[in-house]
Amino acid sequence: MIISSDAQRTDPGGSLGVAVSGLRVVAGERTLVAPVDLTVAPGELLAIIGESGSGKSMTARALTGLLPRGVRATGDAQIDEHAYDLASTRDADWAAVRGRRAVLLLQDPFTSLSPVLRCGEQIADTIEARLAATGRRAGKAAVRAEVARRLDEVRLPARVAGQYPSELSGGMRQRVAIAAALAAEPRLLIADEPTTALDASTQGEVLDLLRELQLAHRMSLILISHDLGVIEGRADRVLVMRQGEVVERGETAAVLRDPEHPYTRQLIAANLSVTDALRDPAEHPAPLLEAEHVSKRFGATTALADATVAVAAGEVLAIVGESGSGKTTLARVIAGLERPDTGEVRLAGRTLPPGRRGRTPGEIQVVFQDPYSTLNPVFTIRESLEEALRAGGGGGGSGQGSSARSGARSVDELLRLVELDPALADRRPAQLSGGQRQRVAIARALAPNPQVLICDESVSALDVSVQAQILGLLAKLRDELRLAMLFITHDLGVVARIADRITVLRLGEIVEQGGAATVLRDPQHPYTRVLVAAAERDSIAHDPTDSLPREEQA
Repeated sequence: MIISSDAQRTDPGGSLGVAVSGLRVVAGERTLVAPVDLTVAPGELLAIIGESGSGKSMTARALTGLLPRGVRATGDAQIDEHAYDLASTRDADWAAVRGRRAVLLLQDPFTSLSPVLRCGEQIADTIEARLAATGRRAGKAAVRAEVARRLDEVRLPARVAGQYPSELSGGMRQRVAIAAALAAEPRLLIADEPTTALDASTQGEVLDLLRELQLAHRMSLILISHDLGVIEGRADRVLVMRQGEVVERGETAAVLRDPEHPYTRQLIAANLSVTDALRDPAEHPAPLLEAEHVSKRFGATTALADATVAVAAGEVLAIVGESGSGKTTLARVIAGLERPDTGEVRLAGRTLPPGRRGRTPGEIQVVFQDPYSTLNPVFTIRESLEEALRAGGGGGGSGQGSSARSGARSVDELLRLVELDPALADRRPAQLSGGQRQRVAIARALAPNPQVLICDESVSALDVSVQAQILGLLAKLRDELRLAMLFITHDLGVVARIADRITVLRLGEIVEQGGAATVLRDPQHPYTRVLVAAAERDSIAHDPTDSLPREEQA
């Protein structure tokens, strides 16, 4: 199975599909992707799996001539009868490939959709460009009819044609991007992490839709992902990449059932299922933080309706829900970043004023999804942490568990606390990996010695093994510092690894609360059952005793 060549595949319909030989990507003297050969038949889904820096996205971009400045590719590719040189720098050569024979679908639909054009206009532009490339034209009525048909194909109503991307949910935006991609009638669709930012149930729906449309159009599909869970039952074959090299390839079921390379086994081990990862139920001590009867409206939209939650010191409460459920609004109200319309927040029995006025850094801190939102890119890590230490005054709150957190820490101590080498202190955020940056963001949040830590989707953008390491770090910090932790997420697999209790939000209302094991093993509300089923569908079997790779301390 390891490093074996792809067998040449033929299609009964007569189309050749995709063949790539000797694909290599370099930046200066550095090799980013070692020579790769691959084939994808019409109607076949090839998954390319690997973590950040593995070379999977560079491989995808090399096939469409969209490599970053200073990065170049060599090798040969063929889509059906059209052969092309991956080293070409001629715009005319790539114009014959991009948008006509191959389309790249990106993770964030905002990258491929213009925010100032209505969705229908963007799909229409693709249709008209496709027709123009073959010397044809169509009247406005015919184009409008095709736009409606393309939207219907991705299960969106015709009214979406008149809406802007910002008026749609993340899943709907990605469906519009798929409709625009299919309007080009490509023979190869490359989907680069197309669902990473979506909720679990929406993620499954979009992936299944992609697979269905690919089969209907008999396209070749390359799915780029860092998550082995999303490919099971969907991909025909898988190609596993690590540090620019293919370490394993084969039929998906065979690779997932009996992986031969240690790295593949580590990826599978990192993809814990919901029930496998559950922690034993904890005792329920008196709450440190309480938010009672919190409501919040934005214009005519009710973001939160009478929400009540509580969390104790040394406990993790997961706030779970899909986009628009109100979970982030609840977190922002608790943190003082939004003012509630009704309700109050209490810490150690004291009512906190709404908003930031009258609050101290040692009460509540937030770790966001993107560490760039809290780390100044021009500051060194040392400068960012020193700024946080000055803002916190070196002391925490005086509530429950403060003795474990008391005393000002140095920058080096903060870095060791989050398991980073203090030698990294003089680097800037761009010189660190994603996992290292998130550890720095956690260290920055811990600098004022807070009593409560709110993690808002703080591991959702990380690779699965790095995600597991950060979750392990947060669990250790919870226990050592007796932190009360609110964990905001849409991923029940993450919840199962770290949460003591779960609160499920839907459309601003709490629909279920309880111990993590109880809620995940025996969900009572239909919506919770849907979330659990979606999470289990996208998890795969593994040996939880397998070790995980240490994150590079570059």
